[in-house]
Amino acid sequence: MGSCLSADGRSSISYSPTSPSGPRKKKPLKKKRSIDSKRDEQLRRIPGRMFLNGASDIASIFTQQGKKGTNQDAMIVWENFGLRTDTVFCGVFDGHGPFGHMVAKRVRDSLPLKLTAHWEVNIGSAEGSKENISTIESMNSEETASLCADEEAVPSVDLEENEKLPEIFLTLKESFLKAFRGMDKELRVHPNINCFCSGTTAVTLVKQGQDLVIGNIGDSRAILGTRDQDGSLTAVQLTVDLKPNLPGEAERIRKCRGRVFALQDEPEVARVWLPNNDSPGLAMARAFGDFCLKDFGLISVPEISYRRLTEKDEFIVLATDGVWDVLSNKEVVDIIAAAPNRSSASRFLVETAVRAWRMKYPTSKIDDCAVVCLFLDSNLSSSSTFNPKPEEQSASVDQVTVQTEKQEEVPQGACDFNRSGSVRAPDISPEEAEEESSKLMSGLAGQGDEWSALEGVSRVNTMLTLPRFVAGKEKKPLGEAKNRK
Repeated sequence: MGSCLSADGRSSISYSPTSPSGPRKKKPLKKKRSIDSKRDEQLRRIPGRMFLNGASDIASIFTQQGKKGTNQDAMIVWENFGLRTDTVFCGVFDGHGPFGHMVAKRVRDSLPLKLTAHWEVNIGSAEGSKENISTIESMNSEETASLCADEEAVPSVDLEENEKLPEIFLTLKESFLKAFRGMDKELRVHPNINCFCSGTTAVTLVKQGQDLVIGNIGDSRAILGTRDQDGSLTAVQLTVDLKPNLPGEAERIRKCRGRVFALQDEPEVARVWLPNNDSPGLAMARAFGDFCLKDFGLISVPEISYRRLTEKDEFIVLATDGVWDVLSNKEVVDIIAAAPNRSSASRFLVETAVRAWRMKYPTSKIDDCAVVCLFLDSNLSSSSTFNPKPEEQSASVDQVTVQTEKQEEVPQGACDFNRSGSVRAPDISPEEAEEESSKLMSGLAGQGDEWSALEGVSRVNTMLTLPRFVAGKEKKPLGEAKNRK
């Protein structure tokens, strides 16, 4: 989630009159709303589909509102995805802008339907798919009616690369691309959600057996908790945070006349700006929605990756940036491993992240947090505890000591947050908590600028300001060298 603050100290909610997502004449929406309500009711009745705080035998999910307003994060775990008993879909979505919470929830509900519909068409399977297609058509008839009518070509994969990759990846890659494109088209014309200056991230995965395919846009992240050769638990980053400072992303945006630069009071946060307007200052290079920037380099094409899971892989964590802004990858896997049981693992992580916000950035507004934890060994029940190595069992559950000397495996170009410190478990006495907090705060104070907070504002706002369109006037752009006052 990101709040909308003007770069020059003002805040306004104005939209382009020519935008398809801008203000339009009011039309009767009773029929549309009844269709949406019917679909929502059908989705709630699907067994194995979980989108509220809770847990199952294979997954734990939890979200908590921050201090910026409405919780704009959404999440989902869908077991038996596409009526396949060995398949699960997971995703987290971080909305931003005035209607970001609505965008995130719409993507959460619609994207999996589009993905499974395209997947069925792509595999061309007649057996076992009729019932699934029928169910999807009743909930998403507009999408399934146009499955084969996509006018945009899907990027091709090199023939030599085809021979090295499994068929499920090639099939799902095409399905992901079509589903994400269709999702953005739906948002553009949605009658009830204004997506001109609102959008969402999406980090999603499909796991079938030992095959894992991930589709990602924005700066939410997926990591894998796995064992190395010594049997120690390590973190492997599965996605790249698609921010505007990545060379490839910045080049594309600038070729489309968008601007990429950071404000002087937050030089570490690159943002996307309109060519001739000091807005919106979006802190990501890919997103659903945000149609004010779609002509200027912002895209909704996912980065898709494949991984073959092994017996050493234990769990996957998907989370929004409210977690990654204050915890490193290694801290996250250690916290999950230290959770009292699987069913509370995601909540345990979110509560730890909230405490980390308060300790590391005491003057900043805590961001929304959403976590999906997918356990890869489904033989254990959701109430079972983890079984770390003997030397790991000696570590106190009340305190996860983070070791930053060991380098984490991350994809090339990934944004890694290496931070040191201690993270406490929630079930300790108030006296211990106060003592531990004092120690941590004094330790952070002694580290100088490394732990500096942004005084009095949200640490990183996803979007700074909404575009203002006034007839006959054009605001002079800030430019990359102008001071912000």
